[in-house]
Amino acid sequence: MRVTREASVVDDTRVPARDTPRGLDVVAFAAVGLSVGLTILIGLLGPSTMVPGLAGPSWQPPYSFQARPDGHLVIAMAAVAIVLGGAGLAGALRSRWRPDPRWPLVAGCAAAVLLAFLPPSGSPDHLNYAAYGRLVTLGQNPYVTPPSALPADPVLGAVEEWTGVTSVYGPVATAVQALASFVGGDSVRLTVFVMALVNAAAFVGTALLIDRFTRGDADLRRRAALLWAANPLMIYHLAAGMHVDTLAVACMVAALTARGAASGLLLGVGIGVKLNAGLVALGPAWELRRSPGRLAVVAGTATATVLVIYGLAGSHVFDQVGAASKKVSFGTPWYLVKVGLQELFGSGSYSAWTQTGSLLLMVVLAWLILRAAPRDTAPVVAAGIVVAWLFAATYALPWYDGLAFALLAMASWPALEGFMIARVVVLSLGYLPAREAMRPEDLSWLKTVVRERAVPWSLLALTVALAWWAARAGARARRRSASAAPRP
Repeated sequence: MRVTREASVVDDTRVPARDTPRGLDVVAFAAVGLSVGLTILIGLLGPSTMVPGLAGPSWQPPYSFQARPDGHLVIAMAAVAIVLGGAGLAGALRSRWRPDPRWPLVAGCAAAVLLAFLPPSGSPDHLNYAAYGRLVTLGQNPYVTPPSALPADPVLGAVEEWTGVTSVYGPVATAVQALASFVGGDSVRLTVFVMALVNAAAFVGTALLIDRFTRGDADLRRRAALLWAANPLMIYHLAAGMHVDTLAVACMVAALTARGAASGLLLGVGIGVKLNAGLVALGPAWELRRSPGRLAVVAGTATATVLVIYGLAGSHVFDQVGAASKKVSFGTPWYLVKVGLQELFGSGSYSAWTQTGSLLLMVVLAWLILRAAPRDTAPVVAAGIVVAWLFAATYALPWYDGLAFALLAMASWPALEGFMIARVVVLSLGYLPAREAMRPEDLSWLKTVVRERAVPWSLLALTVALAWWAARAGARARRRSASAAPRP
């Protein structure tokens, strides 16, 4: 299903443009550039507490200086990159300077391509990806066999965390991982590089699709480039972090710009990467609700695609997904709820309570947010629902937010953009570093104080603020609609 750019614009607050930048404009865009530069430098320095080492011949990509910097230094660099990135992005979006939108687009895409040739940073997830692909090439089922089953294998033995956990990713993600393993063989380095190339292609492809979607309006095109291609927070997590979420985002953005059966096919493939990406499908479903024939084509194609993809993978594909849905991550407000319940009623996971509460909160937030949207196009509805899910989820990591930023780049919803920037900055600081290996002992407070206390309380306050804003904005929208309605 294809939507037009004009129909997707929301809260498009126009301000007088300037041809030349002023002081604050320079500061904002410089902060964005410096943030991206620090992210690149972290990878360029090589193995550290932020960058897992990659076994394999040194002549194979990705490349780095192998400087092995101190853990305090790279964590500080990452913290500065996150803070500068959030502040710079917020300032750039509010700036009245209107540079050529092609510049941030090209610069962001160039950074993503460069990062594909540097070792991934921020988490060890790419080692798990390599392991699941390796299991496929060894004739094993990654949804049944964990990496720990074959610890002597050079790729499986390189996994740092979750060694005893089977894959939680969709069959499409597993197919990409298997392809990388087929090329990389027993070299972790080369396997990761192949996945990095796919990741960079997905990131750049998403940027180009969003740019094409907003091409009719130079101002919206500039904002879209800042929200995705040149977004330092997304470059930090998705380009440098090389998370599989990038591929899911690419599929969903492509689905929103396609027509008919092609849209449904892309929606199904995106769900085949990660199940939660399927929330985006609610956007096209809502927009096509008055066109039963078109809705049936899109929904039918998407459903058939999902059934084929997951059917070929077998029933065990959902084993780890079910277990993961009951988890509560440290950085969410639900961790406070879980701890409180354990103190009141004794030890236990209380997953039924947190899952029910999460679902109810998501429904309420989605309702409030969408009431504040003056239009109900596919990107807008999808953005509102995904934002509600992210704020309500019991298990959330900062790179999950990439899906919301891509949708907001298509929807142009400044108020929600601000909430998402604040959210990803707070959550990103809570996951420094997002791996336990080589973390300096004197920085354990980053987990026990920042991640387990400061971040959940901060996100709780931000969630309340989001609900308050949405309720007020929705009420104002209803009053404007009532006053504009013709009187009898």
